[in-house]
Amino acid sequence: MNLKDLEYLVAVSETLHFGRAAQRCFVSQPTLSGQINKLEQELGVMLFERTNRSVHITPMGETMTEHARKILEQADVMRSLAKAQHDPLAGPLRIGAIHTLSPYLVPLFMLELQRQHPELSLELTESTTEQLLLKIQAHQIDGALLATAPPGDGLKQIKLFKEPFWLAHPRDHHLYEKDEITLNDLKHEKMLLLSQEHCLSEQVISACRIQREDSSYPMPKLNASSLETLVQLVGMGLGVTLVPALSVHGGRLATDKVILREVEIPNAIREVRLVYRNSFPREAALKLFCDIVCRVLPNTVRK
Repeated sequence: MNLKDLEYLVAVSETLHFGRAAQRCFVSQPTLSGQINKLEQELGVMLFERTNRSVHITPMGETMTEHARKILEQADVMRSLAKAQHDPLAGPLRIGAIHTLSPYLVPLFMLELQRQHPELSLELTESTTEQLLLKIQAHQIDGALLATAPPGDGLKQIKLFKEPFWLAHPRDHHLYEKDEITLNDLKHEKMLLLSQEHCLSEQVISACRIQREDSSYPMPKLNASSLETLVQLVGMGLGVTLVPALSVHGGRLATDKVILREVEIPNAIREVRLVYRNSFPREAALKLFCDIVCRVLPNTVRK
């Protein structure tokens, strides 16, 4: 058994296709298939069930794949440490971020990160909170920028900042005349929300004390997947919404049909943190990364 065998195992488990796995590993399909067969013989277990049309991973194959990912990660760390003894940021760093944060936060720190650490190869992944947590546990990413606390199963966090929500309402809306917006002002407004896989929806519901089944609090049934879509719907007069403060910075959501403004709602805020595995060996790299992120934050958020 060698590291190449483990790479082949992971590739087949993720593609469930020997041809695509071979392409990913830059080897011929017969070579990869032969090595998988040898690995099964050495371990004395069946890792994959094969037919002429499909490949399925066995329960033991899933278990072995998880161990293979961990071994490959540790091998990568050894290579990185050997190449860069004095700079913990040297080498690749795989960071994920939720959809409602990445487009607004990443442009703020990317140039500063490249300027200070040109040797760092930052690999970014955008997804939902649930998917990013799965990727952390599967060793597919090193850490993730999230707006919810991690579950207590081998994960740690570095808290970065608190981000208030701002209100977006149509320019000709009756709220335009109010100097301050409170929770009572939103009580009977149509609150537009992102689709439910985004944690922002639940945070807005919690901040506004909305009961989904409350017929007196109308909520249109939408499946919008971006803040830009929500704001466009607000501009059409279909309702109001709450957006994170970073999305307002730099005019990213600006439109002449929508007013974006602060609100006086104590719980209308989310806390952004970096979540990572307890076992991740390059914790110093993550902390330096977080320091750079916090250094470039605008004054619309609280460190």
